[in-house]
Amino acid sequence: MATGSIPNPRSTPIHALGALVLKAVAGLGNFSLFGYDTVRWTLVARPPKSVILPAMYQIGVRSISVVMVTGFFIGMVLAVQTYDQLHMMGLESRLGSVINATLVKELGPVLAATMLAGRVGSAMAAELGTMRVTEQIEALRALGANPLQYLVVPRFLACVLLIPLLTAIADSLGIFGGWLFGTQVLGVNTFFYWRYSFEFITAYDVLSGITKSFFFGGAIALIACQRGFNCGSGAEGVGRAATESFVYSFVVILILDFFLGMFMNRLYYVLWPVEITLS
Repeated sequence: MATGSIPNPRSTPIHALGALVLKAVAGLGNFSLFGYDTVRWTLVARPPKSVILPAMYQIGVRSISVVMVTGFFIGMVLAVQTYDQLHMMGLESRLGSVINATLVKELGPVLAATMLAGRVGSAMAAELGTMRVTEQIEALRALGANPLQYLVVPRFLACVLLIPLLTAIADSLGIFGGWLFGTQVLGVNTFFYWRYSFEFITAYDVLSGITKSFFFGGAIALIACQRGFNCGSGAEGVGRAATESFVYSFVVILILDFFLGMFMNRLYYVLWPVEITLS
């Protein structure tokens, strides 16, 4: 009589792939419901000042210094990396237009959002995760309070409302850093630096970058709070929630930046069908 183990019919690669797909769909559904409930509570019930002001201080005011330093050095890095290529083509006087357009349309919003996801998003996920592990969220429910309205809505509003200001600060310090290094170190003429900047960059470019930041802020808040509300048990679960919050936020920021950038470019040429050149 032949002997041997009978293979588990649920351990095949097909079953593993199916389980992975089901987990991804369930996670997406959970996140969609969480986002819907958050937006609904944001619209129907405004949180009191005693709740939202501390959240705005933690998320906005305490992020200013990090955003200022990052924006300033990114502006100077752009000047260093761009100058040689423009100089070889005899276009170094256009340095300001390239630096400032890159900052206000792409790097300013993305960098401000990345700093917010790293400093604020991870902290929010860890804080809410700790409250879940210690059953403080369940205690709020037992007292008749809605945890979503009390804990998530203030953080969501603070992120959405304050990230445009952080983006504007990053843009301003980046522009200043690029001008300082480009004119004082690389020797680009200040007059042409600003002249071509004003000719090439439009108010629509600045507005498109600020518009992107609203979506980035909302995505960061929803991802961080959802990870915190659904974290695993113990310190390991809280740490994993904080890490996943930053990783997921960064990926979503890049995906949103791609699709919003395509939409903004298409919209611009629909509204003003005139091609802009550096000449």
